[in-house]
Amino acid sequence: MITAADGAALHAERLRTRPQDYDPAVRDRLIAGLAIPAAWTMAAQRFRRHFRAQMLALFEEVDILLAPATPTRAPKLGQKTFVLDGVTLPVRPNLGLFTQPISFIGLPVVAVPVWPDDGLPLAVQVIAPPWREDLALRVAHELEMRGIGRAPVASL
Repeated sequence: MITAADGAALHAERLRTRPQDYDPAVRDRLIAGLAIPAAWTMAAQRFRRHFRAQMLALFEEVDILLAPATPTRAPKLGQKTFVLDGVTLPVRPNLGLFTQPISFIGLPVVAVPVWPDDGLPLAVQVIAPPWREDLALRVAHELEMRGIGRAPVASL
């Protein structure tokens, strides 16, 4: 909601004067952002501060967090939907369900693909405390060195 409102505010003038400059899907998303009430944006900012405090408290107990990066495997080319817990969801707006909250609070994070033996990859996000990009990158590198993030090589 915050990024939708901020993005809409940033592009408001150009949306009014040159709407044809935008891809229709982007234009629709920006126009929807213009309709978000300021009170909702303020409430979202308060929630962001609360969520960040809760996440920071976790780093008093652990050095790094590992979490799924996506709610499903990588979609096939042209795939429009996927099923999660029996619910069919559109691919595009839902692949960031797990990564957006972390970006939302500004923590360093690296996504690492996890290649199962039977097909398309999943991904894990390596989440570090503030200003510890080095730690996130070291853990991601170690996961890759252990073969977790290695993509299969296609034979030609």
